Amino acid sequence: MKETILSSESVFEGHLLKIYVNMVQLPDGRPARREVIRHQGAVAVVPFDAEDNVLLVRQYRAGIDRDIIEIPAGLLEAGEDPSACAERELREETGYRPKTLESLGGYYVAPGYTNEYIHLYLAHDLEPAPLAQDSEEFLELIRLPFADALAMVESGEISDSKTIIALLKVARARDR
Repeated sequence: MKETILSSESVFEGHLLKIYVNMVQLPDGRPARREVIRHQGAVAVVPFDAEDNVLLVRQYRAGIDRDIIEIPAGLLEAGEDPSACAERELREETGYRPKTLESLGGYYVAPGYTNEYIHLYLAHDLEPAPLAQDSEEFLELIRLPFADALAMVESGEISDSKTIIALLKVARARDR
């Protein structure tokens, strides 16, 4: 089932991603074109405060031209350990450092056209330790009881895939 890459042409290189057009040979020998987005990867964190509220952020997302509610998240820097990135992003976006950080696994965002992988984490035992936000990032911190966040997933008010996946993973783990 493996395709063989015959050629690869970079057609765009930005800060966030790189786009390639690949010519491949299909398993049956025929050629085909594949447009592929290469991404450095990211992390996302489900943080809980001492009152068992989940901390979410509201921010504008250009891809959908509107504000969206999501868990804190950010891009991996070159060679950065995902757990270190998770702590950094949590500090930048919420002002808190977790004493406990647990991996929830991760997922490929859209493997049909990108290698983007998001590492998911659960954070507890938060302590104040703010870092400056990215200069181009404007966020509103939202604290909600976990049940309210899940209700927002069910109603569609939370429609971000990483947030839905991570919250449902936490909900399932709590039910065990």
